[in-house]
Amino acid sequence: MPYADLVFTGGPVFTADAVRSRARTVAVKDGRIVAVTGDDFAHFVGPRTELVDLRGRMLLPGFQDAHVHPVWGGLDMLRCDLAEYGTADEYLEAIAGYVAAHPDDEWILGGGWQMSAFPGGTPTAAALDAVVPDRPAFFPNRDGHGAWVNSAALRLAGIDKRTPDPADGRIERDADGSPSGTLHEGAMGLVNRLLPEEPLERLTEALLVGQRYLHSFGITAWQDAIVGSYGDAGDPGPAYLKAAADGTLTARVVGAIWWDRTKGLEQIPSLLDRRERYRGGRFAATSVKIMQDGVAENFTASMLEPYCDGHGHFTDNSGISFVPPEVLNEAVPMLDAEGFQVHFHAIGDRAVRECLDAVEHAIDRNGRGDNRHHIAHIQVVHPDDIGRFRELGVAANMQSLWAALEPQMVDLTLPFLGEPRSAWQYPFGDLLRAGAVLAAGSDWSVSTPDPLAAIHVAVNRRSAPGHEEGEYDAFLPEQAIDLATSLTAYTAGSAWVNHLEHTTGTIEAGKFADLVVLDRDPFARPAEEIGATRVLQTFVEGDRVYAAPDA
Repeated sequence: MPYADLVFTGGPVFTADAVRSRARTVAVKDGRIVAVTGDDFAHFVGPRTELVDLRGRMLLPGFQDAHVHPVWGGLDMLRCDLAEYGTADEYLEAIAGYVAAHPDDEWILGGGWQMSAFPGGTPTAAALDAVVPDRPAFFPNRDGHGAWVNSAALRLAGIDKRTPDPADGRIERDADGSPSGTLHEGAMGLVNRLLPEEPLERLTEALLVGQRYLHSFGITAWQDAIVGSYGDAGDPGPAYLKAAADGTLTARVVGAIWWDRTKGLEQIPSLLDRRERYRGGRFAATSVKIMQDGVAENFTASMLEPYCDGHGHFTDNSGISFVPPEVLNEAVPMLDAEGFQVHFHAIGDRAVRECLDAVEHAIDRNGRGDNRHHIAHIQVVHPDDIGRFRELGVAANMQSLWAALEPQMVDLTLPFLGEPRSAWQYPFGDLLRAGAVLAAGSDWSVSTPDPLAAIHVAVNRRSAPGHEEGEYDAFLPEQAIDLATSLTAYTAGSAWVNHLEHTTGTIEAGKFADLVVLDRDPFARPAEEIGATRVLQTFVEGDRVYAAPDA
């Protein structure tokens, strides 16, 4: 056998293969794994072989994020990024500093605030006016389902007490009906349609910033959950094509083309056209993203029963199904017939059921194919629908970082879901026991892209070290999943969703050497320490794309 280019040895190897076998040595040649074996490695080592001594630390397949927004995250990092702060005063101080440093910006743009920092989750234009009085300002929150705007932005958009709520959103209002400064869901479009268009060079810069950040967490592949014009960013598709063409795209990326909910079935030809155009190198837009509802915190997640008023009484609001079920039940079979994978966003139990129903219609019409439809977020799932994931072949795309008690859950979600729905949240354990395929992602920039922080929550049902926002008990601990299952979901599971399982996702001879070195073996430490694990090195096809300073 020719000498290897790269040999990892001296530590446990988590292969994520079908039997989750362990090994001690992995040899790489020409970007592919050529051997997975025990401690005997001398015959792989030649004069030019790089030997990586794991020193007891774990090697595993590169993480694959099945639901992420790297270009948006990169733009947030280039704009006024509020993600590292947690209080209203901190946000305003950061914005004031950014305003002073950017006197020539026509708009003040940024994002990343969390709803729990404000009473009712709704910041005001008056507060923002104090630091941005003279220019329009637009700040989406962390989940991207609401925006904080100042009075200048409201005036520019012509939003006043006479402006009706759009069908797919809501304008937060004062007692007299005047807009108060928070726009939910489709109401954001009243302002963000006025934002200056980001040039391709800026979007490409944002992509590369986001890619570097994701590599630092061991992420080597992902599915971009919105490729299309949405929110306050441009369409990332051209940026991916540019980076793929010039070789700066080092990750493997599947794009989910945005389903425009203001249109209907007539948009399918344009989706087919973009699928053909948005393909090159390590990028292929072969999925379609359908956002079926909003989020529970602003009462736009689509629920089977109405929300409660906080005192246990039903209201008249059961959320919004952004795509009418009769349209969804036609669109999904048509997309399925064209070979598209459908990537659903569903938070509420009605939205989850509507997505499953649409896939069932596709199977009835087209038979069972291999498009691997998946539902992301799955916050509230009715018990009757748990088994349908397995029956219909729909993957459960977990954002497990959210399955913990923290102020937003305690103050803005639990009182308004009530029982029994509060106990139906993030049912990963039930889905696993029912035989569903589990994939995993972060939804960054909504929340940290750190897979180890999310895996910590999946195993412990508590926030990871450094992410705690108070002292809370474990959240529905019966829905916890074990460490091996969670690691496999974030590697082999997401690779399967992305149709990359034949070349990535596990450590096996013949596959690409997309690999991650951790700073420890998390199996050898208490489960409470999983979230403290760090990534030391990340490799794509044997090329080191990230190394920590102490690696």
